[in-house]
Amino acid sequence: MTTRYAHPLRLGLLLTGTAPDAAADLARLAEELGYDLITFQNEPPTSGDGDKAAGLDAWTLMSWVAGRTDRITLAAVTAPAAKPATAQGTASAAKPATSQDTALAAVPTVTARAAASLDLLTGGRVELGLLAGADTGEAADIVRGIWSAAERSPFRHDGEHHRVPGAERGPAPAHDIPLWIAGDPGPEVLRLAARKADAWLLTASGQSADAAPPAGGAGDRLVTAATAANAVIDEAAEAAGRDPREIRRMVQVTGEATAAELLPLIEDAGIGTILLATDDPDTIRRFAEETAPALRAAAQDKTTQVKSLFVRKHRHPGIDYDAVPASLAASAVEPGDPGYARVRSTYLRGGSPGLVLRPGTPDEVSEAVRYARTQPVKLSIRSGGHGISGRSTNHGGIVIDLSRLHAIDVLDKETRRVRIEPGARWSDVAAALAPHGWALSSGDYGGVGVGGLATSGGIGWFVREHGLTIDHLKAVEMVLADGTRVRADEEENAELFWGVRGAGANFGIVTAFEFEVDEVGDVGFAQFVVDATDTAGLLERWGAAMEAAPRDLTSALIIGRARPGQPLMGQIMAVVDSDDAETIVARLQPIAAAAPLLDYSIQVLPYDAVMHVPPAAHEGRGEPVTRSGLADHLTPELAAAAQRLVASGQTYFFHIRGIGGASRDVPWDATAYAGRSANFQLVAFGHSRRGLDAAWDAMLGHFSGLYINFETDQRPARLLQAYPEPTLRRLRELKRRYDPGNVFRDNFAIEP
Repeated sequence: MTTRYAHPLRLGLLLTGTAPDAAADLARLAEELGYDLITFQNEPPTSGDGDKAAGLDAWTLMSWVAGRTDRITLAAVTAPAAKPATAQGTASAAKPATSQDTALAAVPTVTARAAASLDLLTGGRVELGLLAGADTGEAADIVRGIWSAAERSPFRHDGEHHRVPGAERGPAPAHDIPLWIAGDPGPEVLRLAARKADAWLLTASGQSADAAPPAGGAGDRLVTAATAANAVIDEAAEAAGRDPREIRRMVQVTGEATAAELLPLIEDAGIGTILLATDDPDTIRRFAEETAPALRAAAQDKTTQVKSLFVRKHRHPGIDYDAVPASLAASAVEPGDPGYARVRSTYLRGGSPGLVLRPGTPDEVSEAVRYARTQPVKLSIRSGGHGISGRSTNHGGIVIDLSRLHAIDVLDKETRRVRIEPGARWSDVAAALAPHGWALSSGDYGGVGVGGLATSGGIGWFVREHGLTIDHLKAVEMVLADGTRVRADEEENAELFWGVRGAGANFGIVTAFEFEVDEVGDVGFAQFVVDATDTAGLLERWGAAMEAAPRDLTSALIIGRARPGQPLMGQIMAVVDSDDAETIVARLQPIAAAAPLLDYSIQVLPYDAVMHVPPAAHEGRGEPVTRSGLADHLTPELAAAAQRLVASGQTYFFHIRGIGGASRDVPWDATAYAGRSANFQLVAFGHSRRGLDAAWDAMLGHFSGLYINFETDQRPARLLQAYPEPTLRRLRELKRRYDPGNVFRDNFAIEP
């Protein structure tokens, strides 16, 4: 068998009918029989072609079919706009533009968005074919330009056939959608495929993809045609700087084709995809049962994956992309991939990593770590991607993205023990626990990923009643810096387990957490808008009310930037762990009285409703500037200093969370999180590091510690503020034991 192209064999169908129910039935049959893809033809209506004008739009039909299938890939072969090419690969002579031509000029952008949208909805099951025509090269450029959502500027194209004065890019598809070019093997078509396409589809007529070459005696002619076409494509690809293996070779056949006729296409011509053009269920079943096994048996040789020239051109120096483990290569995302826009940045920080690895199992996490430690670039670890501190992305380095590890499982109902993987979001956790009447204190925003919060502390809406998130942690499964997998709890690797609870990102990647959660019913959720003009007075009164409050109340205070002509406003958000109206009102009255009340809302809600946040892309730009502190009390001196900070204009978002209560019951040295004396956690967001530092540093004397998840300051002194000397000494010893090479250093780093 030839290994020139080494593409895994795929067998598919090309449907010629358009009845939606029939198409869905055939797609389900194909999926059950093991076919890999199903293809639909879509051509824009042309004058004088009533049948085509009356046919169903392929994208609408594919959406219908997608909803009734689970696995099979869906592909459309569409004519971009102009007339298809002749057998010699040239189009008809140019003619004056008509209103119809003007309408068709939008087809490539519409096609690109339709393909990307359906790819997102199906989780990456879409491919796109362009029927060769005079404008196909331009159409391919436009489609790829629209998919390149990672580029911030609008897409523009001014060509002979299409003009795009400035289109918004996106959406980015879920995966790198293969782009085919289909048509007869004329030299121009083949050279176009070599330059622009990921695949070339051999059809009998450049006018239509549904006119299959006859079987029975035609096998030799197909092999001859494919072999000759390969030579042209290979030569043109190499001339364009591409690896010929980038271009998958595909052929369309009829149902009468036998295994004996088709085997030479695989073995001699390197064909990687065979499409069976039929709507007949019996033919589809017979081919799958009688012909397909022999074809698949002949294609068992080792296959390789070759990235396109476009992707390779965007690679960063210093990273050995060819050494990426095979188990990670298919899901890895590079700067030239369409999906790069969704993984490059975090909530606040704009990133440009050279490679994002997306392992789906703990073993793959191990492989990712072993690979990444051999690369001379920065390594960042990401769970859900929120990352206020910005340390879960980088510029030019490697990111290990754990979002595919998102399982949530109940291990023991009696003890309320659950296992949660790091890529889950806290809103997902709340939703999974709600049917059991359970909850876990886990930050105050459901869009945060589990991994980053659960290795640092976890200050949430039940912190005063049930403690920090880490106080419920009973065991972890980890991948260490050398790639080995370990378990840590109070008995096994107990010192590592101590360090994970507060400084976990320094020692490895947690691939699973085991928590014991609490019984929680409906809660009172309140939002108050208050006049914060007397900022110091507000802070003193609210702080005193919180320290005196029963533990079933937790609240937080936010103060923004003053607006001209308006009073300075603050927002208090609070949760009461009770569904009794009188109890809720009694708990809320003291904090509502801390300042003149401008507006309010009080609801009784399930906790998962409080935490619910729809999934959203993280598209941060620039560098976040935040400063964090822990305070035992909101003293008059600290309140006055905070008022000066707010009045300086150096912070646009000043946030204080109530802590205290149960979080203070745990001894300060029981975990690496050492801020047990604090009743409050403060964070300021600013635009200028220099300006915010000057205002924040004046407050440092009032703090008793620092919460690392909200801190972007990399000055060494901040490390000692987060971890007092006895704690830091233990952490350094752990670092020397588990990560002496400092692999995990792009975080709140502890030097070995």
